[in-house]
Amino acid sequence: MDNLREAMKFILDIQELDMKMLRLMRVKGDRQKEIEQIEALRKELHLQITDKENEVSDLSKQIQLLEQKIQEIVAKAKKLEAQQSSVKKVEEFNALTQEMTALEREKIATEQKVSDLVDKRVAGEELLSKIKESLSASEENSLALEKEIKDSIKLINEEGSHLKSEREALAKKADGELLHIYERLLRNKKDRVVVPIENRTCAGCHITLTAQHENIVRKGENLVFCEHCSRIHYWQEPAAVETGEAAAPKRRRRRAASA
Repeated sequence: MDNLREAMKFILDIQELDMKMLRLMRVKGDRQKEIEQIEALRKELHLQITDKENEVSDLSKQIQLLEQKIQEIVAKAKKLEAQQSSVKKVEEFNALTQEMTALEREKIATEQKVSDLVDKRVAGEELLSKIKESLSASEENSLALEKEIKDSIKLINEEGSHLKSEREALAKKADGELLHIYERLLRNKKDRVVVPIENRTCAGCHITLTAQHENIVRKGENLVFCEHCSRIHYWQEPAAVETGEAAAPKRRRRRAASA
């Protein structure tokens, strides 16, 4: 019994170190996610800038093509106007007039398209400027945050390395078979796997146990597993509490003194 209890002490000490390392790993994982989120935001802003720059560039090309079209329409209208001054037949004059009128309508419609595209380009350029400002501010703020996160991860790694060294030293003193069972349970649950019984309840799964089970654990002669969650149970003596019987003599002494 004493041998098992002594062996369990090493396992409990190892478990405390493992719980600290698991907590550190969770914190480290959360901090790494923060860096990933910062990088994802920065990447998203870069993509938005690229998309908006391409959009503004495409709008500029469309505007340029339409402006060239307007110039061609104006040139064609002037040519028709020159032809109209030299014709003598009314029919030819009217035909040229109709053609010039159509060109004027096309020119007005094209100019409206250009105006709409210019407005769209201006809005795109304004939005592009805001995205760049947002990226600049984000990068400036994130640099300090990234440094703080990386520094904290460095400290976590250092603490984890120290805990690992402590654990390795304890593992050399622990019972090999018991340590193997403990580590197998730990890999499955990623949580405490050696737990006490509290008020005839497993401290791991919180399910009520039988009185017989509690008595076997109390004896400490054999390794006992929870029949519900497979954790290893050990007996933890309740803390010493001053009882009414222990306090009674003091009261008697006070009465005697008063008498």
